Amino acid sequence: MEWVNETVVREFVFLGFSSLAGLQQLLFLVFLVVYLFTLGTNAIIISTIVLDRALHTPMYFFLAVLSCSETCYTFVIVPKMLVDLLAQKKTISFLGCAIQMFTFLFLGCSHSFLLAAMGYDRYVAICNPLRYTVLMGPGVCVGLVAAACACGFTVSVVTTSLVFHLPFHSSNKLHHFFCDISPVLKLASHHSRLSQLVIFMLGVFVLVIPLLLILISYVRIISAILKIPSSVGRYKAFSTCASHLIVVTVHYGCASFIYLRPKSNYSSSQDTLISVSYTILTPLFNPMIYTLRNVEFKAAIQRAMSWISNPFH
Repeated sequence: MEWVNETVVREFVFLGFSSLAGLQQLLFLVFLVVYLFTLGTNAIIISTIVLDRALHTPMYFFLAVLSCSETCYTFVIVPKMLVDLLAQKKTISFLGCAIQMFTFLFLGCSHSFLLAAMGYDRYVAICNPLRYTVLMGPGVCVGLVAAACACGFTVSVVTTSLVFHLPFHSSNKLHHFFCDISPVLKLASHHSRLSQLVIFMLGVFVLVIPLLLILISYVRIISAILKIPSSVGRYKAFSTCASHLIVVTVHYGCASFIYLRPKSNYSSSQDTLISVSYTILTPLFNPMIYTLRNVEFKAAIQRAMSWISNPFH
């Protein structure tokens, strides 16, 4: 009971970029340009998919949802980070921190399950092409997205509740640029092994299970591709999966490093660097990975541009 007379934490102070005080204006400009470019790229992807009927297929439906999810994900973290880079007082209220954690966990966890759904879509397209339109009908696609969101919502509610029901009576100095799980847990006055175990197991559920489903899908996909007699056919089949594989590798690589390691290995500087990659850089590169390699999508953008330039023809 030593902490009874101590002040209850009502706000947190971000120290994520405190060691780069002289570079914060430069970081603001770089991150702002990247953020605006990310928003613009995702807006182009979503609008092109919505407007071009040739892209009204399950693969592009999932891509549009992925782009929308990443836009919302960056919106939860980046604007606040940009403001803090120019502000003297880099604070967030206790409630605001909880809302930020819940929202980014919801979107991030949904993202993991959405990638698994996209892997299943590629499996059906390559291994069951004749039944593709039946197995991946509109109802199934919407159901998979709804299931991904439901899993993300459940995990984020449980995790956020466990973290913010802990007592915070000591330091409010958060060695990060947003309210991530490990930095906030580090500030709790005390927390049980049970809460740590539950949070870790939720991380395993969100990362390992979707990754296993993706691996199973790709084992079957590779097996089916190897049976295609022509090298051109094999290349065309694999090229439809290459972009998804790259995004999966980056997403699960960064997330596993952050959330699936022992708490004793926690490093605020390493986490800040990795977090910058998956909150700012990954949402920038993912749309480019999916679209620049895709001839069909580039043709759709050209059709959209010609329609915009000549709307009456």
